Amino acid sequence: MHIIKTENLSIAYDNYEIVRNLNLNIPKGKITAIIGANGCGKSTILKTIARVINPKNGKIYIKGEDILEKHPKEIAKIMAFLPQSPVAPLGLCVEDLVSYGRFPYKSGFGSLNKDDREIIDWSIDVVGMKEFKDRPLEELSGGQRQRAWIAMALAQQTEILLLDEPTTYLDIQHQLEILRLLEQLNKKEKRTIVMVIHELNNAARFSDYIIGIKSGKIVCEGKPEDVITKENLREIFNIDAEIIYDSKYNKPVCVTYDLMS
Repeated sequence: MHIIKTENLSIAYDNYEIVRNLNLNIPKGKITAIIGANGCGKSTILKTIARVINPKNGKIYIKGEDILEKHPKEIAKIMAFLPQSPVAPLGLCVEDLVSYGRFPYKSGFGSLNKDDREIIDWSIDVVGMKEFKDRPLEELSGGQRQRAWIAMALAQQTEILLLDEPTTYLDIQHQLEILRLLEQLNKKEKRTIVMVIHELNNAARFSDYIIGIKSGKIVCEGKPEDVITKENLREIFNIDAEIIYDSKYNKPVCVTYDLMS
C-alpha cells in the first residue's frame, strides 16, 4: 500500500525544469531512501512533497488526498519535514526547539497545554536527549543537534517523516546513531520514513525500499538488493562498482568503485 503518490509531477526553478512528469510511489510503514547524484533532483522532489516548493504541474497525494488543496497547518499534522542542515536562533535550548513541533495544533498565540508538554517530553526522551533538554543547541555535538531536530519533528505527531540528508556532516558513529534511531521509530512507532541519503551502504542497510533518481527521473526502485546493483549504479552515478552481500545483515554492500572509463 502506498502512502505518498505523485502523478505527472513537474518541478521548475524559474524556467529551468528539474523534474518532469514524475510518478512516484512511497510504501506505507517502510523506510524509503532516495538516492542519486548531486543535482539530480532528489532533494527538490522531497521539498515539493513537503510543500516547501510549489510544483509546476501535477498532483501529490498523501493517503489518497490531494495535499495541494490542503492548508499547510493540516499538512503539518500528517507529515513532518526536516531539511538539510537546519538552523536555529542562538541560545535556543532543546526543549524550546522541540516545542515548535506543537505549533500546527495551536491557534494564534495559544500556549502549550498539559498534553503538549507530555508530547514534548516524550519526543525528547525517545531520541535520548532528556539530559540535554535545557542545553542550548550550539553547545551540542552534530549528532545531538540532529537528534533534537528529529525530536521536534516527532512532536508534530505525524505518521510520515521526511528527512533531507539527515546524516550529512556527521561522522560514522553519529551517522549510525541517527539511522538506528530512525529504524527504531519505524519499527516501534510505525512511522513512514522517507530520506534523501548519499551513503549507499547506509541506504542499503537501513532502508526497506530505495528509489534511484537521475536527471529528475526514476531509474530504478525496489528492495535494496534490486536497486544496489552494478548495472544500476553505473546508470545512476556513472561508476563501476563491486557489490557483495554482508554476512551480518545480508544486504548489498558497495566494497569498491571507480569512474567509468
